[in-house]
Amino acid sequence: MSELHLSIDIENLLVSRNLRHMQLAQAALQPGYYLRAAQVLRACDGCVLIGTGFPVADTFETDGPVGAIALYEALSALGAEPILVCAPPLATALEKDFRVHSLSARSLPQARQDAFDALSSLAPNAVISIERPGLCADGRYYNMRGEDISARCGIFDPFVELAQCPTIAIGDGGNEIGMGKIAQAISSLDIRVSVTSCDELLVADVSNWGAYGLIAFLGLWARKDLLGQVSPKIILDYLSIRGSVDGVTRENTPTEDGLAASTGCEVIEQLRQLTGFASS
Repeated sequence: MSELHLSIDIENLLVSRNLRHMQLAQAALQPGYYLRAAQVLRACDGCVLIGTGFPVADTFETDGPVGAIALYEALSALGAEPILVCAPPLATALEKDFRVHSLSARSLPQARQDAFDALSSLAPNAVISIERPGLCADGRYYNMRGEDISARCGIFDPFVELAQCPTIAIGDGGNEIGMGKIAQAISSLDIRVSVTSCDELLVADVSNWGAYGLIAFLGLWARKDLLGQVSPKIILDYLSIRGSVDGVTRENTPTEDGLAASTGCEVIEQLRQLTGFASS
């Protein structure tokens, strides 16, 4: 199987449940987007910024951080130096165990200056956004219920907009950073679509799973079963203890978007089968 065909299989797998109509988004993207994004990360041997964290009920949701942590560990194993970029309370929850850059700006002009300074200092090889709220046309942030969550959002969009390196974004609904790339195509969705674009947009039924699609390629090329080392349950438990909530139920449970950890494990096993690390 060619790498392009493998990418297409991964792309189809990751939207097969079509939980939030991401098959519509997929149709607007040039096939091979997981391959192209993974090729960017394959070349990274320095700093990689991974933005994540979506505010829910005065804390943070599990979708996004699970995939970000998994990708952080995979990139570290391959010699890169990832940094998680997020706002409190997620930044506070992670800073003892990971390299973290905290988002503190509360206005867009200040966020742009902070992003410019950080990008200049860190000189990342790539900037990735995983389930980060994206600015809408009115300059505000909204959740999937249409509620204005601007007051609780750190501002990551300028890191993507000002980066002088490749940018990758993962989303599962339409209101995340990166969805501006296909805003017109998904305008019919019942969501306040983000206008922030990126170089490579990846879609999945759950954003965490998009990170697994990238790890699948990185493991294949490195000849390491990197996905075999990912445990959604362990990461979900880690986050739950630190106050996370499920983004759909808004409850402090080790679940993602209303799905049990076992569902993410099933996706990982399917990806491992596609890349030859698990028997079918």
